[in-house]
Amino acid sequence: MSATLFDESERILQLRKELHEHNYRYYVLNQPTIGDQEFDFLMHELQDLEARHPDMFDANSPTQRVGSDLNPEFRQVEHRYPMLSLSNTYSEQDVREWYESVNKGLAGEDFEVCCEMKYDGLSISLTYVDGRLTQAVTRGDGVHGDDVTANVRTIRAIPLVLPGEGYPHEFEIRGEILMPWAVFERLNKEREAAEEPLFANPRNAASGTLKSLDTRVVASRQLDAYLYYLLGSELPAEGHYENLEAARRWGFKISEGMRKVKTVEEILEFINYWDVERKNLPVATDGIVLKVNSLRQQRSLGYTAKSPRWAIAYKFKAERECTRLLEVTYQVGRTGAVTPVANMEPVQLAGTTVKRATLNNEDFIRSFDLHIGDYVYVEKGGEIIPKIVGVDIDQRPIIAQQVQFIKRCPECGTPLVRYDGEAAWYCPNDAGCPPQIKGRIEHFIARKAMNIDSLGPETVDEYFRRGLIKNVADLYDIDVQQINGDGSRTKSAQKLVNAIQESKKVPFERVVFALGIRFVGETSARLLARHFKNIDALMNAGLVELQEVEGIGEVMAKSIISYFHDEKNRAIVERLRGYGLQMALSESQTAAASDRLAGKSIVISGVFAHHSRDEYKLLIEQHGGKNVGSISGKTSFILAGENMGPSKLEKAQKLGVAIVSEDEFLKMIEN
Repeated sequence: MSATLFDESERILQLRKELHEHNYRYYVLNQPTIGDQEFDFLMHELQDLEARHPDMFDANSPTQRVGSDLNPEFRQVEHRYPMLSLSNTYSEQDVREWYESVNKGLAGEDFEVCCEMKYDGLSISLTYVDGRLTQAVTRGDGVHGDDVTANVRTIRAIPLVLPGEGYPHEFEIRGEILMPWAVFERLNKEREAAEEPLFANPRNAASGTLKSLDTRVVASRQLDAYLYYLLGSELPAEGHYENLEAARRWGFKISEGMRKVKTVEEILEFINYWDVERKNLPVATDGIVLKVNSLRQQRSLGYTAKSPRWAIAYKFKAERECTRLLEVTYQVGRTGAVTPVANMEPVQLAGTTVKRATLNNEDFIRSFDLHIGDYVYVEKGGEIIPKIVGVDIDQRPIIAQQVQFIKRCPECGTPLVRYDGEAAWYCPNDAGCPPQIKGRIEHFIARKAMNIDSLGPETVDEYFRRGLIKNVADLYDIDVQQINGDGSRTKSAQKLVNAIQESKKVPFERVVFALGIRFVGETSARLLARHFKNIDALMNAGLVELQEVEGIGEVMAKSIISYFHDEKNRAIVERLRGYGLQMALSESQTAAASDRLAGKSIVISGVFAHHSRDEYKLLIEQHGGKNVGSISGKTSFILAGENMGPSKLEKAQKLGVAIVSEDEFLKMIEN
């Protein structure tokens, strides 16, 4: 094999691995780490390489499937008509080439193109029978989707009963579920205040909302929807545009940004107009969709394995604006991390007014050689927090002062420290720095932690200033008289005290999360609680023992050890134990169901139909088994669902580790 062939073969394997990881982060975790354009470039590179190397065909390659957002918590439904993705392009030349390919595919027959806005949300398929909504299904993997009917019924933009007339007995209409910019920004401000992870963009926020198991959460998020395609055996017209106009009369929300054209010049005119005008829309858009209007011609052109030949999506480039850097300020989080923030002259970007942008850390500032007064380029393409992506050196003022990272905490004056291997600077005064103290208390009372919903950041700040609370344990000493003060808040004071007392029933895994141990998130806390089963075992665990828990790496393990080695933290834990908080799993969680899996180390991989991954982990423990995160020669077997990771499959085959299906596993533990 030549060096070139070897290099390209290696690149194919590398791209497949990267794209599988990005698909997982985008569709499952809702935490993308790259933008759509970068993802598409990687996908196109892989497609080109695979075309040159047909001998490396792999049915599990990212190029061979539609991305999936299936959630095992929902019932899966097979689509009557597959929901395929569209081919993406970022250039006018590609649009011209698509137009010519359509012209060639139709043998020169005249055709029209419907130009539409490409809304950046979650694809949905709605079924109506006799004018009533009967089912709502997500795109999923294109063949099967999640039944989210109950959640969709809370979205006011989607009619439950059609107010119009003339619609078919039964039909399907597809569209996009969206979160408006205003709602998105409010939601992320709430999450930022609670130090919860921010949604990356409105699409991820809408997806996370629609997949909530609580319809009340969905209803509170004020989702919107636009519909863009009609399917069925009794459609009113032969044209796609005409069918959408009919759907508008039936009561559906159809975009006003829709136009029927005949020439490629008209298409490009439409694209250029909306590339500017979309900034004034209340919802996120990321491009333009072009569809051959005639349904007959659509059928004639047909489909590739992944997408229709009669449609294409033109994606807008990430928005970028230039504005002046006024000053750099610094924020201190609950962990003590100091984050620099660029304060800029206001500029319109991606539907919102941007005045601030994260600067990440000192290394980021140095990489741009930032000076106060610099004109900086700001981007918000696919990201929630605007970021500086460049500096116009030519516009730098002659006497501009270079940005120097601070040496002391801006809140308490303590000299900052930088730990080995970390980019951030920290304030080590965790017991005396007000933002850290208040931040830990706000984290402790959050909904996903102790859920003391009668408290909020403003109240925490007030109680801290009044000296009522200096740490989380002090909450359980507060009484009505202390809160009431002048006697005008007896009712609200009693409600708060009751909520604090009620929090003592919160299960152990959420108590672990509430402690606010650095790097320990909600999922990690649950894994730690189920592995160690009580606070004493967790407090006394060593480095090796902690790393045996799935998902717990060396950095997190050292953070846990450091937390519990601090006598102040141990004292707070003991106070919380004394107040009656749950410091161990309940009997029902620890009760052994059998010893059928005794002595077995089991790895879980894939997506499951009957139970969630967490439920399977609990079942393994209840039947005497041990959950492990990585495959080794000591692994007893892999409990494998759909879409098992290819790297795990390959390693299992090399080591001769057995693979057990979901149904086989359930039979193993049957009584």
